[in-house]
Amino acid sequence: MGRMAGAGDEELRSRFEALVREQLERARRVAWRILGDGDLAAAEDVTQDALVRAYRGLAGFRGEARMETWFYRILVRQAQNHRRWRAVRELWSGTTREVSGGDEEPGDPLLRARVLAALGSLSAAQREAFVLVHLEGFSVREAAELLGRRPGTLKTHLKRAAAKLRGELGDLASWQDREPIRTASSSG
Repeated sequence: MGRMAGAGDEELRSRFEALVREQLERARRVAWRILGDGDLAAAEDVTQDALVRAYRGLAGFRGEARMETWFYRILVRQAQNHRRWRAVRELWSGTTREVSGGDEEPGDPLLRARVLAALGSLSAAQREAFVLVHLEGFSVREAAELLGRRPGTLKTHLKRAAAKLRGELGDLASWQDREPIRTASSSG
């Protein structure tokens, strides 16, 4: 049951356009990280689908949450749906996707691929919690609201994700304890 068209609708559209301008890159990043497969095109598709759904649903936006929270809830659901359908397609086709680091990202591609693989080894709930809280800076309360979970449940997912990632990537921290590598320019 939508509202009657009027000045409030124009204000909502204006607020939505501002949200898109301010949050588009973050939304793509959130989708990419939640999908966990390094597929930038899929993250773009999920983001666009979420934007379309949000725009179409503006008339139903009641303002009980911030528009940003409302939009990210839609985005997370779209990413979850995409992951589920991708798993079904892979199951039926007998193929699997290879985790890719993406060529556009800066830094060491092998390290990036290893971190992506470690994130990919987390359960969906653990990855979503970890991405939203530790990589995107949402508070535990905000992330719980976005995911439709209780904060205590989210904290459990975060604890398990951190433990698993420490196990998978713990050797990367040990480089800090070693003697620095001397190069020709640093041996001077």
